[in-house]
Amino acid sequence: MSDRRFLLAPSLLSADFARLGEEVRHVVASGADWIHFDVMDNHYVPNLTVGPLVCAAIRPHTAAPIDVHLMVKPVDRIIPDFVKAGANFISFHPEASEHIDRSLALIRDGGGRAGLVFNPATPLHYLDHVMERLDFVLLMSVNPGFGGQSFIPATLEKLAATRARLDAHEEKTGRHILLEVDGGVKVDNIAAIARAGAEVFVAGSAIFGAARAEDPHAYTHVIARLRAELARA
Repeated sequence: MSDRRFLLAPSLLSADFARLGEEVRHVVASGADWIHFDVMDNHYVPNLTVGPLVCAAIRPHTAAPIDVHLMVKPVDRIIPDFVKAGANFISFHPEASEHIDRSLALIRDGGGRAGLVFNPATPLHYLDHVMERLDFVLLMSVNPGFGGQSFIPATLEKLAATRARLDAHEEKTGRHILLEVDGGVKVDNIAAIARAGAEVFVAGSAIFGAARAEDPHAYTHVIARLRAELARA
């Protein structure tokens, strides 16, 4: 994994929503690579969060990629709204789409980069016939719906299996597909997660929950600790 670049994507689910633009600016200035944006509909998952208008509102606050994770069902109606709102990466759960290939095409045809999300118990066979439409794969290391959950250890084995599939695809086609992980990522486990094959790390409470933006150095410190652990992977 030493030849791969590791990317940190703080999840706004754990940010201070009363000062969201400021939170985005501070965390990117502190070294975040992406901004992760969790969209929940109280239907596919038992929680309700934010939509395209909030994505559009934070877009002017950063040039960093916005990574939108759609936990909604169905997905096709809302995908164009997020493309228009400025999302760069958009992913959805295969169980939430009636036609996975069509949903991926909607993202890519709109200019976004498309990903599939796998819950802890979702099998990887959904990858079999859509690899050419994928730019990234997101593995959930918790059950989706709420922040602050603990990392599910079995995800390490699933990460390794996914990494093997993506590497085999890259060897055959020359196309690199990013592997992202979301849920319970912290300073004490990020190195093991990286060794299992992850490249993009979503961290919510580990970054926003560990410190608040009143301290202009708080996010810098926790991101530096995460990167120090990644350097050991």
